[in-house]
Amino acid sequence: MSTSRLSTFFPALAVLGSVTSLAVGTSYAKQLFPLIGAQGTSALRVGFSALVLLMVFRPWRWTTSRADAGAIFRYGITLGVMNLLFYMALRTIPFGIAVAIEFCGPLAVAMCSSRRPVDFVWVGCALVGLLLLLPLGHGEPLDPVGVMFALGAAVCWALYIIFGKRAGHLPAGHTVSLGLCAAALVVVPVGVAHAGMALLEPRILLFGLGVAIVSSAIPMSLEMMALKRLPKETFGILISMEPAVAALLAMGLLAEHLTPLQWAAIGCTVVASVGSTLTAKRAVVPLPGAPA
Repeated sequence: MSTSRLSTFFPALAVLGSVTSLAVGTSYAKQLFPLIGAQGTSALRVGFSALVLLMVFRPWRWTTSRADAGAIFRYGITLGVMNLLFYMALRTIPFGIAVAIEFCGPLAVAMCSSRRPVDFVWVGCALVGLLLLLPLGHGEPLDPVGVMFALGAAVCWALYIIFGKRAGHLPAGHTVSLGLCAAALVVVPVGVAHAGMALLEPRILLFGLGVAIVSSAIPMSLEMMALKRLPKETFGILISMEPAVAALLAMGLLAEHLTPLQWAAIGCTVVASVGSTLTAKRAVVPLPGAPA
């Protein structure tokens, strides 16, 4: 294999590894829901992720201006709310479907970057996928509350990208580690209020640490490595596979079997994401760790 092919193959493999690791970690996180709830699980995931990335990136090595601190704070708060809403959605709707709905956020941001006629095709694909997933009386109904939580996470993901771009001139490790600290300020108190002392049980803490590493630390590290070596368009196409990967892994790990209509909806979301990535004038790529 030529050097040029290797330079593309391994970063692409890193993105797919990131998507897979995120899906596996989130699938295992759902096993904590009966013990500490979605709120407690989200608190452990975000809290431990913040601690791990603080130790890895040591953001205190960089000087942060007041303006940059404000941008990171907004980015982190949005990230925290997004994670919490996404985990709340997972209580009542399948993992793959929640990811597909959440993807409407970055799709909306991507569509705003281009006005060419072909982009309306991708908007149409996304709308068809969303309509197939919404509880409108066709097929197997989804829980309306779970869908609303997923839509809320989609809005937060869109804001996360916008706020992240304003801090994009900073080192990625600096932004993500401090952003997760801000996210923890939102999520951890909610988790503590819901789960209380159950969060301090050693087996739950250990499980939560594992979830944080597999669903946050590993994916973020792999994505940051890939972003330095892949064109944004290629990265965007690969990351677009996330709803399908999530649905496939949830089928094996969580026994969440989707209907043909729901698979079709996920397919529409993937097609819309890939298409918008290929045709947008300026590809908008989420910073590492965007997907919950």
